[in-house]
Amino acid sequence: MMKTFKATATRLEALSRNNVKILEADVTDAKALSLAAVEVAKATNNKLDYLINNAGSSTNPGLTLDQFPSPMAVEKDLIDNFKINTIGVVHSTNAFLPLLKNGSDKRVLILSSGLGDLDFTLAAETGAQASYSIAKAAVNMVVAKYAAQFKADGFVFLAISPGIVDVAATRGSEPTAGELEEFKMLSKAVGKAAPDFKGPITPEESVKMQLELLNRWTVEETGAFVSHLGNKQWM
Repeated sequence: MMKTFKATATRLEALSRNNVKILEADVTDAKALSLAAVEVAKATNNKLDYLINNAGSSTNPGLTLDQFPSPMAVEKDLIDNFKINTIGVVHSTNAFLPLLKNGSDKRVLILSSGLGDLDFTLAAETGAQASYSIAKAAVNMVVAKYAAQFKADGFVFLAISPGIVDVAATRGSEPTAGELEEFKMLSKAVGKAAPDFKGPITPEESVKMQLELLNRWTVEETGAFVSHLGNKQWM
């Protein structure tokens, strides 16, 4: 399950800023998220302008749907990815909706992935990253559903693929075997779908572009699924 542990938030702790409050919750645990929302409400006078759903996880990235050792194995992989990448977003959003309704901007960003795009999948001719891709495609519909429901209330819901980001320098450890397999799969897919791809961007570049999009997106455009470039160019 995807968790954020206070003990591992060393870089946030090091900022030593009064306006940074670190809480611990599991995105698959609705009760834990509700408790976190209560703590946020105390610090923000029961208001929230922005919610960024960043938690996500990928398992067995190199396996296609027919390569799992058993029907139970593929079912478990699909469910695990769906719980974290899709249901987790629903739990997180629902927990903080009351605060967002009291906010001024009412903006909700969900980190999605170009792997959840049907056209990219077909162009890349890849069956790998199956469970993760399916869960991300589902979360794009989650965004559309919230957008349709809360457009009249002035909300902006936006799903953004952050691009291919080089996170090696920020993680402080060597990639795992699964992550290396994922990188090999992505490289092969990118070669087919985006032959002019020039390489990954830095976390700072990705975050800057995402925030610029979130801040300029209008209520009329709510519910969109776009890349960090604001279009369907995922690389």
